[in-house]
Amino acid sequence: MTEPHRHATHPGIVRRLKRADGHLRHVITMIEEGRECTDIAMQLQAVEKAVTAAKRTLIHDHIDHCLDANGENDLVEMKALAKLL
Repeated sequence: MTEPHRHATHPGIVRRLKRADGHLRHVITMIEEGRECTDIAMQLQAVEKAVTAAKRTLIHDHIDHCLDANGENDLVEMKALAKLL
């Protein structure tokens, strides 16, 4: 069995995603309770920002630690990652 692929940033990303998960669960409850759309939209904005920040951190960390700028396959992967930012 191979070693898990982990970076120093992964625990922080997990914390951020767990927080976003909590926000998202709250948004679902807000919708079910019939809360104001503006309040729901603001909470969804928080969820979106948290997920976007986690994604950006993961991608930047991958670029910094997993890609070799001289490799042909890595160039293809870098272009694919750039579309996700």
